[in-house]
Parts: sequence; C-alpha cells; structure tokens
Amino acid sequence: MKLILAVDALVPPLTGIGRYTWELASHYKAVRDDFDSMRFFFAGRWVADPADLLQTPGAEALASRRKHRLLRAPKSWRQWRLGREIRGHVFHSPNYFLPDSVDSGIVTLHDLSVFKYPETHPAARIKHFERGFASTLARAAHLITDSESTRIEVIDYFGWSPERITAIGLGVRPEFRCRDTSGVASALDEYGLVYGEYSLCVSTLEPRKRIDRLLAAYLDLPPSLRARYPLVLAGSSGWRNETLREQIEQGEREGWLRYLGFVEETLLPLLYSGARAFLYPSIYEGFGLPVLEAMASGIPTLTSNSSSLPEVAGGSAWLVEPDDHDLLREGIEQVLCDDSWRKAAIARGLRVARTLTWERCAKRTLDVYRRFG
Repeated sequence: MKLILAVDALVPPLTGIGRYTWELASHYKAVRDDFDSMRFFFAGRWVADPADLLQTPGAEALASRRKHRLLRAPKSWRQWRLGREIRGHVFHSPNYFLPDSVDSGIVTLHDLSVFKYPETHPAARIKHFERGFASTLARAAHLITDSESTRIEVIDYFGWSPERITAIGLGVRPEFRCRDTSGVASALDEYGLVYGEYSLCVSTLEPRKRIDRLLAAYLDLPPSLRARYPLVLAGSSGWRNETLREQIEQGEREGWLRYLGFVEETLLPLLYSGARAFLYPSIYEGFGLPVLEAMASGIPTLTSNSSSLPEVAGGSAWLVEPDDHDLLREGIEQVLCDDSWRKAAIARGLRVARTLTWERCAKRTLDVYRRFG
C-alpha cells in the first residue's frame, strides 16, 4: 500500500484532532516497513517526520517557508505538481478537508457541530466550511467517523450510503491510568490541590460544552459539599464565552472554583488521577475523548445523555440532560457522594477503557485504507 497521511492538525499544543492525527502517524511510523510507500503531508508540502511539527520553532519555520513558496509559485502549477505526486496513493485527511490537489481520498469527520450548532462556533470556521466542505464530500471515496452516533448523523444529514462510512472509536494513552496519592501529590501541590478532594472538568471554554450550566448547578450544591470538593476547570480559552468568564471569576472569588487554563500534556493525566469526580456536560460531541480519559484514570464520571457520549461511556457514567438544572445538580451530588455507585462506575469505566486503544484505532483505520482506498 502507498499511503499519504495529512498532518495539518499537528500544531502545538495538540487539540483532540491533533491528538488523533499524531496517534495515527506514530503507529504508521512504527510499522513503516508494512507500506510500499508512506508520506506525510502538511500545508502543501511533504514532511519527513511529523514530530518536527510539534516543536514550536520548527512549526514556525515550516509556516514561513510555506508562505514564501506561496508567493513564488502559481497556485495552478502547485496543484498540478502535487496532484501528480499524490496519484497512486491512498490519501487520508484526519481533519475534515481534502486539499484541492487531491482527486479522491478518505476523510475523517469528527462531528457535525458546525452544521448542527453553528451558533457555537466562530464565524471564520463557519465560512471555512461553507467555502470548501462540499468539494471535499464530492471527492471523498470513504468517510470515517469517531462514533456510530456520528456515522448515523452523517448518513441522515448528507444522504450518504451507509456502506461508504465507517465508525472507528478513538483511543486513550497509557498515561491515563489509576494512581494513588503518592504518584500525584507533588504535581497537585503546584496547583494547591489535594488528592481525591476536587471535581474536575477538562474542556475548552465554548458554548456547546455547557460549562455555564455546570457552574450554575455546582453553585446550587450544598455549601458544605462545594467547600469539601471544589470544582477545578482546565482547558483552553475558547470563544464566545464572555458571560462564562464572569461566572468563573465569581466562582473563584467565592472559593469553590479554580480555573487553571491550559494544562501541559504531561501534567494532565496526573490531574485526572487525583480527582474525586469528572464532570463533562457537553451537549454535543463526536466522541468525547475526555470522558474516556477520565474512565481510564479510574474516576467516576458524569456526562450528557446526548450525541456520542452514552456510546463512549458504555454504561459507566452518570448520564444527565445538561440543560436541566435540577437533574444536573442531582447528578453531580450522586457522582460525588454515592460510594456504592462510585465503586461500580470505576470498575465499569476501567473495563470500557481497556477496549479502546489507539493501536486498535490505527489498525481499524488501516483496514479501511485497504478496503476502500
């Protein structure tokens, strides 16, 4: 097989799509001898080693060289040359779009939130999809989704044949695992946190994650419970969150909320491992990787009863309607306080997490290349 993997999503710090792309690239590099040819494609150029893209100076240099070439070379000539080099290969884009120079390829659609919840996205992202996504669908030979829930949505929304779409679940890194207090205490000390004495939510601050609903429900818990288990919020700054930021500032002033912002990748698994509970009330996800990471860390989890999240949780999480204030508040209290449920949820979550590995994801994706590429 001759494979080309697009690695445009490998921009530090890694997002969920960046993580997905990196795990595929890493697996394929490890089994490189199994391919007749394998190349990595980034922003109109070939990349010898995708790891170089995760070094910030290297990424900046690549962007600079790309800009310089764009000024020198006519677009039509570049597309012709790239199209010629790509011909005869299976081309996989893990990030929604096929380059203009690719006549046919396999594309991963992680979710349809830009279509179903456009009000929760920046205007520039909406315009990007409006300009180019129809062309990608017209050229795609096969689609991959992260969950069966998203696969069904794509079939219904775009009218695609079920045979042309394959659902392949994501995986969880081995760094996300159970740890006792000795394994995380020093890291938690840096944040002023105590093992087993905080709730955790890891999420970008954006509308569909429903962090505003989470904060409102947490504020409505008994004061003694909030004081014993403060809520820790970690994640990138996001967008369309002015009112949410005011809520965060209020919670921090009152002492029951800590906002850590972006947390380094090496520290994030330790933050999971030390939590009393993980809370993720997003209204819509194509997969919901943080839920899987929490379960692999042995942390009782609350999440939404919508989109792919029940599928990913596999019966291990407390499911709620995130826009129902009372049910969300009651669910948080249940996950924090019901020791019998917590013990069973931990065991179920660990069983589910053991079945969802990045190696499995990569091997199933390779099978799609062989069948449909």
